[in-house]
Amino acid sequence: MRSLITGTGSYVPEKILTNADLEKMVETNDQWIVERTGIKERHIAAPEQASSDLAVEASKKALEMAGLKAEDLDLIVVGTISPDYQFPSCAAVVQGKLGNKKAFVFDVSAACAGSLYALSVADRFVATGAVRNALVIGVETLSRITDWTDRNTCVLFGDGAGAMVLQPTEDDRRGLRSIKLHTDGSLVPILLMPGGGSKEPINQALIDAKSHYVKMNGREVFKVAVRALDDSCREALAVEKLSPSDVTWVCAHQANKRIIDATLERLGIPQEKCWMNVHKYGNTSSASVPMTLDEANRAGWLKPGDVVLMTAIGAGMAWGAGVIRW
Repeated sequence: MRSLITGTGSYVPEKILTNADLEKMVETNDQWIVERTGIKERHIAAPEQASSDLAVEASKKALEMAGLKAEDLDLIVVGTISPDYQFPSCAAVVQGKLGNKKAFVFDVSAACAGSLYALSVADRFVATGAVRNALVIGVETLSRITDWTDRNTCVLFGDGAGAMVLQPTEDDRRGLRSIKLHTDGSLVPILLMPGGGSKEPINQALIDAKSHYVKMNGREVFKVAVRALDDSCREALAVEKLSPSDVTWVCAHQANKRIIDATLERLGIPQEKCWMNVHKYGNTSSASVPMTLDEANRAGWLKPGDVVLMTAIGAGMAWGAGVIRW
């Protein structure tokens, strides 16, 4: 038995922040941003919106596509680094808002790779028969942990949510195949939010130093990302005795167009096979992969039996790739 994605959904807040808007906030310009990232605009959550609110909207769409009600869910796994609270989990808040009473729920923290990690966990529960209906969510309100005076990071991030419903299938020609995950904790310093945890609890000095915002060494992240994504994609495909030429579609984390383009070039996969939306949403971290999958799915790209290659990398550094027979 395998797990099959039977429903997808996504949601972004109404407010759009364009590159022209950013030009009025920090020393940057549209040409510089587009050339280096491919991003033209991003969506920003309203003051009253928390991550759980975005997640609920995406989840409702995924459940509708799968033909399920919220009360049918046995498991909810949320990938996020911007939950509503330090505790309890964002998944618990989402469960309450959906009105579900029977699912066991929890969060997974793997930054931009969060939804891929969450998908891997949920897949094990469904494929082994432990649960029947699972909901996997990637959601972020990165605007809350972004320093809007730091032009190196604030141009990158946006808010959004994506959701996937997993159910079992006996059809061996379809479903999730191999998912390969990796982490290198020696790379923690190149991408992190240093303040606000047990190492550096919130205090005035921390706030003055803006340590409660994302800090990133973009040059180092880029170097690690392209190599790691290429390797993990080949690793996941090899388990299924597939090569990059067998891939029908690519669903990649939309962090930076240059990273995606470089990874596709290394793999020898044409750009036309990769759904791109980084220009509209920016880097939405763990929300990126399920949002991208949902857009490609609703556009009619994905057909039964298609080989879909998913890949993502985030802080940790944490990364991985997965193969799906749609």
